[in-house]
Amino acid sequence: MPELPEVEIVVRGLRPDLTGRRVVSVESTWPRLIVDWPLEAFAARLIGQQIAGLRRRGKYIICDLSDDTLLIHLKMTGRLYVVAPEESNESDRWLRVVFGLDDGRELRFSDLRKFGRVYLVPDAGQVVGKLGPEPLSDEFDLEVFCNLLKGRQGTIKPLLMNQGFVAGIGNIYADEALWQAQIDPHRKADTLKEAEIARLYHAIRSVLQAGIYHEGASINWYRKADGSTGEYQEHFNVYDRQHEPCPRCGTPIRKVKLGQRGTHYCPTCQV
Repeated sequence: MPELPEVEIVVRGLRPDLTGRRVVSVESTWPRLIVDWPLEAFAARLIGQQIAGLRRRGKYIICDLSDDTLLIHLKMTGRLYVVAPEESNESDRWLRVVFGLDDGRELRFSDLRKFGRVYLVPDAGQVVGKLGPEPLSDEFDLEVFCNLLKGRQGTIKPLLMNQGFVAGIGNIYADEALWQAQIDPHRKADTLKEAEIARLYHAIRSVLQAGIYHEGASINWYRKADGSTGEYQEHFNVYDRQHEPCPRCGTPIRKVKLGQRGTHYCPTCQV
């Protein structure tokens, strides 16, 4: 599933094409992706609205409209891209929703697994209001992170992936942050010492910033808005590197199931 860096790169790629455009048509071959709206009513409400801007909250793409807010969650296999109506794309075989734009082009939402979601609401807070803080925001400082951890007794890896705890971190960046901070993903949150919490805080921000710098990790379905791949997968230290030597100590990277997710870590230098 695309995580914070991947969604951020998609938003940045779409923003020049969508900002200022009006929606002139809506078609869908799988309207179940549209949450709480029959397709006809959804289209009638959306058509004519102008896209004032694009932004990201956690793993959600948010289109601020002239009257409402359109939110899209890519889930596992979702892709968004803007093309001319006559232009074909390799992802069109899984096309689910097409938004016609007033410049003649189309915003297409492709999703093989059909897990993606589209929301149209008066206020984005109705969908993203319960998300945790943005880990790259100025407001997310070490003190905030320490306060978030107070009273938490759960295992640290699943906690990092809890979107109500911190928004946007998924499997890849949780593994990479814990490796960088030299913390065993099996550790309980309430066992972390001050120095470990500080290392983890800086590691979270570091790996997310690196993910954005390298334009995301294209290991499965993620592609940028122009269809090209990101490069962060070339810079993984532990994720998807099982049996390879740890870059820090040389011990083979181990993969285990933790919280029903594949977890990669070094059993020697992550303690």
